[in-house]
Amino acid sequence: MLRLLFWIAVIAAAVWFWRKFKSPAARQQRASEPNAALMVRCAHCGVHVPQDRALSLRQEWYCTQAHLEQGPKSIQR
Repeated sequence: MLRLLFWIAVIAAAVWFWRKFKSPAARQQRASEPNAALMVRCAHCGVHVPQDRALSLRQEWYCTQAHLEQGPKSIQR
């Protein structure tokens, strides 16, 4: 029984080391995706939209022209 537990521990450690050393390469590949768009939050409704589709006014972003005209939503609860 002790041998079985020893081998299970050795295999688990090997799998853990393999995943640990394999994952940094995958993280670097994901970080350098050229198609990833920068997202911004609408100051009126809070929806996240790609920056190239958003409208900007005084360092605030809006998702539509109507929200741009209405301005930022005041927080009253």
